[in-house]
Amino acid sequence: MIFCPLPLRGEGTIGHVADQSGFQPYFEAIGFGRWSFIDLLFRSRSLEIDTAESLDAVAAVVDKAVSQHGTRPQHLLAVLRQIQKDCHYLPKQALQSVARRFSLPLARVVGVAEFYGFLHTQPRGEYDIYFSDCVIDVFHDSEALMQRLCHRLRLQPGAVRGDRRVSIDTTSCTGLCDQGPALLVNGWPVPRLTPTLMDAMADHIERRVPVTQWPAEWFLIEDHLCRHDLLLNTPWRPGTGLKNALRQGVGWLLEQLTASGLRGRGGAGFPTARKWQFCRETPGDHYVVCNADEGEPGTFKDRELLKHYADQVFEGMTLAAFVTGARLGFLYLRGEYECLLRPLQAALRQRRCLGLLGRNLCGLMDFHFDIEIVVGAGAYICGEESALLNSIEGLRPHPRNRPPYPVTCGLWNQPTVVNNVESFAAASLIAVHGGEWFAKVGTEKSKGTKLLSISGDCARPGIYEVPFGITVAEVLGLCGSGETLGVQVGGPAGTFVAPSDYQRRIAYEDLGTGGSFMVFGSHRDIIDIATRFAQFFAHESCGFCTPCRVGTSLQLRLMEKIRRGWATAGDIQELESLKQLLEASHCGLGHTAHNPVQHTLAHYPGHYQARLRDLDFSPGFDLDNELETARQLTGRFGDHLRQV
Repeated sequence: MIFCPLPLRGEGTIGHVADQSGFQPYFEAIGFGRWSFIDLLFRSRSLEIDTAESLDAVAAVVDKAVSQHGTRPQHLLAVLRQIQKDCHYLPKQALQSVARRFSLPLARVVGVAEFYGFLHTQPRGEYDIYFSDCVIDVFHDSEALMQRLCHRLRLQPGAVRGDRRVSIDTTSCTGLCDQGPALLVNGWPVPRLTPTLMDAMADHIERRVPVTQWPAEWFLIEDHLCRHDLLLNTPWRPGTGLKNALRQGVGWLLEQLTASGLRGRGGAGFPTARKWQFCRETPGDHYVVCNADEGEPGTFKDRELLKHYADQVFEGMTLAAFVTGARLGFLYLRGEYECLLRPLQAALRQRRCLGLLGRNLCGLMDFHFDIEIVVGAGAYICGEESALLNSIEGLRPHPRNRPPYPVTCGLWNQPTVVNNVESFAAASLIAVHGGEWFAKVGTEKSKGTKLLSISGDCARPGIYEVPFGITVAEVLGLCGSGETLGVQVGGPAGTFVAPSDYQRRIAYEDLGTGGSFMVFGSHRDIIDIATRFAQFFAHESCGFCTPCRVGTSLQLRLMEKIRRGWATAGDIQELESLKQLLEASHCGLGHTAHNPVQHTLAHYPGHYQARLRDLDFSPGFDLDNELETARQLTGRFGDHLRQV
């Protein structure tokens, strides 16, 4: 099967409103010619004027967003996303209006708006394009393809073209590593990029063809479900697990979850039954949250689960509500997966029609539970559960201090269950088939199966459901890898496994993972890989704490110095000492940011030593190389200072 996440054709832009507003003669009279409202907004911003018409246009957009989404705290991000879509940025007047509508300080709204990668307080292009710079996409020529498109459209990467027609930038991962290189255009994914496709896309943009009228095949996302096991292969019908749990009672369901040995599939591995039990025992207004913000580069299993098994996930959330007494749940969907929003909303409506969501579930007068979807806006840190909770609450998504943990103090300081998409899907099956059925697969400490997102230098990238306890070598055999340099298990924050350790096992007691499994062929450069991981952490640091904010930047600078061949043995020592600084970080991002460097230094010391200069001192940059850009700009290629 294939999926085409093409947006519905509509008229929801300011440009369309302008054509119907009767203001065109005014535009022409003041010299703007045939400008749409969005053009007027851009021009008035550049000229530092606020016309009544531009203010009216902004007010209309805010009215539309608020009427569509509401003004509860969990709706703030959705309102800002809607304004971003319609205006192509977040105008100052819009932020002021949103602050009034939500009864919030302007500083708080601006703080939220400036945090996320897909929200902007400066104008973006009518076609806003983000190329994935995940190491897998980069190794499949995403950088060359981006340069080709930029050349065709006459702009630099990271810039907005002067006519505001197009902007091109990068994002950490689009969740399409199995069919990359990929990009997002106005939020819609385009996989399997080629030079020919770049040329055709440039032509459509220059002719101002709406994205909704681009060829549908450009947006086709293929299904790469390569291996099925317990989770993906077991027959299941909506409501069966829930009705079974209602008949047997909460105690029975907790017993089955305990017997199953189900642990959190997001990587931490906390026992699911204990988490639900702790939340149940804590007094308060309980909530259930599904963490579908799989921002770890190289991870895309949730994309397929939500695409084909959404009902199973929603039923798992409902089971958690039955145990804890929650009446409201949230599915936090990563911004890169916005194309799944409409199908997910349709699945929720269907469950409500079947009496499996809403009031009086399954005919029980005292059982009420519903689910809302909150869509992120490009922030890797939101995968951390406490940062995700802050995002839902309409706050800047900085990680919280722990303890207290969400099970006792989560959403709005109330007890909250937070689980991964895969965990909820497994719980719904356990409610049907029982704990012993699930525990028959796996190891003593890691029961059941694990979904792996396999990408990189292998013949068959995709989703593989494997039993816990499988070795790295066996996984490589499944996906058809050739001679390899190594494997990154668990994303940049995980473990780099060298060929000598391929008998290590995918299990909580050995190689715990959220699901990412990146394969690197023997022709790859280990220093380049580690540097790109360091770049990822420096980019995604939320900046909240100094050890992470400064430590990740220092680590990246040292890795760049090594990659360019200007480092000494002292730089390696300094790189190793950064681990202690990063471990003082506020959250797990900083704690794990040194993992790629630490692991590659341990397994590939010769590669690092080969890049060192035989000098007692080496400057932090190559002066001759740094001057090259100036020479190209000025056309002066004569004598210049040379570094000795």
